[in-house]
Amino acid sequence: MRWNLLNTRIGLALGGGAAKGLAHVGVLKAFEEEGIRISFLSGTSIGALVAAYYAFGKPLEDIRAIGADLHVTKVMNFTLKKRGFFNTDALRAMILRDLGDVRIEQAQIPLAICATDIVTGAQVTFQKGLLADALCASMAVPGLFVPVEVDGRLLVDGGIVENVPVSALEDMGAGIIVAVDLNGIKHYPEPADVMDVISNAIDIGIDLRTREQLKKADIVVSLDLSKYSRAGNADNAWALFMEGYWPMKAKIQRLLWYKRTNYLIYLIKALLDVLPLKVPELIRRWFKPRQARINIK
Repeated sequence: MRWNLLNTRIGLALGGGAAKGLAHVGVLKAFEEEGIRISFLSGTSIGALVAAYYAFGKPLEDIRAIGADLHVTKVMNFTLKKRGFFNTDALRAMILRDLGDVRIEQAQIPLAICATDIVTGAQVTFQKGLLADALCASMAVPGLFVPVEVDGRLLVDGGIVENVPVSALEDMGAGIIVAVDLNGIKHYPEPADVMDVISNAIDIGIDLRTREQLKKADIVVSLDLSKYSRAGNADNAWALFMEGYWPMKAKIQRLLWYKRTNYLIYLIKALLDVLPLKVPELIRRWFKPRQARINIK
């Protein structure tokens, strides 16, 4: 935890995972039921889409309905361009229909969207600019979608560099970071063809990097969604929603404990700072704040 004075502002990072992102809506539902305010949101790929809809005030029931109906074929328009087989025009049209031609800085909750510069390999984090541009870039899976050009840069899926963007929340000033990993699995499906082999190889590389990056989060909700499809989950949408809801709901008290502890630690520290110097050094050391982290499996 970042022991900043009285900083209990919660940042929520939502990771990529294509149509499995419906589980993110369940996580948000758990926050709402407990009345816990989210101060910052960040997202990559489908996580960016869910975060954006929520940050701009879309009701959770509406987001859940959109997610249940979402299928990869509905956001893929075939193109003959050399850099990909599909463009993001259908995805852009959906965003403009649901949220309008808005800018990221207009969000009700401060929002960060992660993408990757396919030329330099650099991470590109949007906190301002046109929302549709940033979301299309963050969701443009390389090899399938044509890279999205924004301000002269060719951008693709942010999951290449940070699939669960906790670093953005650190920069935004969150005191407590909650990260939701949709790919928290230790195994991968047996490949049936060469495309499955390539897909598994890419997933393994991204997941290994993600596990290291998640060490910077305070609370990690790691989900095993291997039985769900990346393409669409209309037939089991409710079950997928609950896959996110129950793990967050079961551990939500840990988050409240974090908030209370942050206040308590700094109250004690403040008292020790004003007490006479004769207070034993041993007591001061015992109350010295220590780094803490909770991992939810």
